[in-house]
Amino acid sequence: MKQSEIIKSLSDDELKRQLMLSQLLLIIISIVLSFFLFNKLTQWVNYFNWDIQEIFYYGVLSGLLVVLIDIVLIYTLPKRYYDDGGINKRIFKNRTIIDIFVIALIVSISEELLFRGVLQTSFGYIVASVIFAIVHIRYLKKPVLLISVLFVSFYIGYMFVVTENLFVTITAHFIVDFLLGILIRFQR
Repeated sequence: MKQSEIIKSLSDDELKRQLMLSQLLLIIISIVLSFFLFNKLTQWVNYFNWDIQEIFYYGVLSGLLVVLIDIVLIYTLPKRYYDDGGINKRIFKNRTIIDIFVIALIVSISEELLFRGVLQTSFGYIVASVIFAIVHIRYLKKPVLLISVLFVSFYIGYMFVVTENLFVTITAHFIVDFLLGILIRFQR
């Protein structure tokens, strides 16, 4: 059974629960891998810098740039290029703004902890970015979506190379997911 068919068979509440469970799994994987890959778990603390200027410049502005590029592509390319099998529409369409906020926040935290905080710091920028794209399996057969997720992954990974600040990457990831979730929610 295809991922899109499985998602269609779930109610909105079941879909949200499955999404939250998958993100919890990513957090658990991050913690477990940290025990093996870091000398001390306190190494994580060094990757959280509350530098408002850095978070705004690299996180907020970069997130907005990615969303702007995505919006331009969404409205200029044929719809089939951005069709992920209706999965994102199912995730965001019938949600409140608060639900979209919470989903985007949890996804951005869990994915950035794993891909930047653990994988990128342990195996490098390219490995983490490629694995991030592969995890978004539903995009692998859609060239435009695959290129888009690869671009975003490498871009956010590069921001982590420059800043070594997980607040920056979490912020950028959150802005992308939240604003595109809002766009999907209110799209006709």
